[in-house]
Amino acid sequence: MCGIVGAVAERNISAILVEGLKRLEYRGYDSAGVAIFSSAGTLQRCRRSGKVAELEQALAGEPLIGRLGIAHTRWATHGAPCERNAHPHFSGDDLAVVHNGIIENHEALRERLQGLGYVFSSDTDTETIVHLLHHKLKAHADLADALKAAIPELHGAYGLAVISAQQPDRLLAARSGSPLVIGLGMGENFLASDQLALRQVTDRFMYLEEGDIAEIRRDSVQIWDAAGQSVQREQVQYHEGAEAADKGAYRHFMLKEIHEQPKVVQRTLEGRLGTDQVLVQAFGPQAAELFAQVKNVQIVACGTSYHAGMVARYWLEELAGIPCQIEVASEFRYRKVVVHPDSLFVSISQSGETADTLAALRNAKELGFLSSLAICNVGTSSLVRESALTLLTQAGPEIGVASTKAFTTQLVALMLLTLSLGQVRGTLSKELEAELVAELRRLPTRLGEALAMDKTIEKLAELFAEKHHTLFLGRGAQYPVAMEGALKLKEISYIHAEAYPAGELKHGPLALVDSDMPVVTVAPNNELLEKLKSNLQEVRARGGELIVFADQQACMRNGEGTHVVNMPHIHDALAPILYTIPLQLLSYYVAILKGTDVDQPRNLAKSVTVE
Repeated sequence: MCGIVGAVAERNISAILVEGLKRLEYRGYDSAGVAIFSSAGTLQRCRRSGKVAELEQALAGEPLIGRLGIAHTRWATHGAPCERNAHPHFSGDDLAVVHNGIIENHEALRERLQGLGYVFSSDTDTETIVHLLHHKLKAHADLADALKAAIPELHGAYGLAVISAQQPDRLLAARSGSPLVIGLGMGENFLASDQLALRQVTDRFMYLEEGDIAEIRRDSVQIWDAAGQSVQREQVQYHEGAEAADKGAYRHFMLKEIHEQPKVVQRTLEGRLGTDQVLVQAFGPQAAELFAQVKNVQIVACGTSYHAGMVARYWLEELAGIPCQIEVASEFRYRKVVVHPDSLFVSISQSGETADTLAALRNAKELGFLSSLAICNVGTSSLVRESALTLLTQAGPEIGVASTKAFTTQLVALMLLTLSLGQVRGTLSKELEAELVAELRRLPTRLGEALAMDKTIEKLAELFAEKHHTLFLGRGAQYPVAMEGALKLKEISYIHAEAYPAGELKHGPLALVDSDMPVVTVAPNNELLEKLKSNLQEVRARGGELIVFADQQACMRNGEGTHVVNMPHIHDALAPILYTIPLQLLSYYVAILKGTDVDQPRNLAKSVTVE
């Protein structure tokens, strides 16, 4: 969601703050701002609604120069996207705050603070924080002490950065439910909500834990935990190349990340496959012993990750013979859950900071699950740190808001989990596991073959240029793939899209089918193919235009109102991974025709760190 950058140094940090905000644009935002303690001894602020480029242009006209500052990109939750609601927020002329998250008791705090004489200039929950802190400074002269006194009165989720003109030698931070990382330099230190924002200035980081408060000075960092005790946090060196934040020769990050999938799938498989079986120890040294006890799997995720979990349910029950439930995290965390004996709790998240998924994991720990496993792309994330077992997807940083390579690597990780559980529990034959391991080794090549159809799919996208609605169909494990295809199309082209199991056509969706409703279908060559062909005849009989991605052995042909794209043949179990590729490309090229902002679609954020 929102992005935070802060710095305290011996040099002018204005350009560092702005560059950090640029690197956080992938998270989604509607306004941006910066506050800097200037050489004149005052706090100065610049805010703009819209893109970081508009803030940068304003700063070019009226530069802010200083050695201490904070900056922010806002994704509106309380109050409309506009300049007066943009961060940083001030109390008086000498105290500034930026904030990620939601303060749930902001209305009560606002009323109380107004009674104390504070005047609010925004509609945000964040402004209550800065005024509360200003009030606490009257009783606690030290900024760190004042922040410690204010924190217990904030209910909800927050990542905070605070600076004061009265104490200009330090930057204060606090974390509860919203990630923060400290960047360590030589004679200078930094703060951000994602280490990617600071890669231009350092490769050494320190991650704040839940409840931490930090005081960041130019030459030191002090951290207090939730109990108020002084603690040390581990320093981590980040090795991912900075080129991950560069589009290279591609027009958009999304297209770059689509084409990276053979490489990142190969990377996800490396070191995890033996000659003819999955290496179970890839999940951790205790994984084999734990997996032998698993009798049920509960998967929890959001958005695209939820679709990956839906595919995994088919795999786990068919290949490993394990009952599996899958639920959206925001629903799971708020209902009464009956936990089956010896259940493994599996959470899936690209960022590992998704608020609902994290809350579901924390709730699961109180419910009596056998253990927890995180499938995640960020090894330093909260989800990883708080789970007993982890399998990292090795997708590398994903900048485009619409997830692509994170999804396919999640599917690969879930297949590794399925094969591991089946292997340890003896429910998967050695012959079938060896066959699937061999197919996994060939998977990057198959994905490359699908990507080679790029120009064919770009031409096909022209069918959608004037359309406003689309139906996606799939059967079996391809139904979640159809759901993912519909999500991608609506995310970046703003075309209304829905997905249905093809067998449900006659139970309602068929009423929508006409010549203005394209129907996209995924059709691998499996036991459901003939039934799917019958469903497609129902569409053609109503004048619907079909776009079919079919196995080259399925013997489907082009015809009037029917456009068939022949896909490389692949083992049926791995077909959901392969058939995701053309749907990603289709959504991308339709969005290009529609002229939308592909990498930063409206109203959406990359890392959803609030409810």
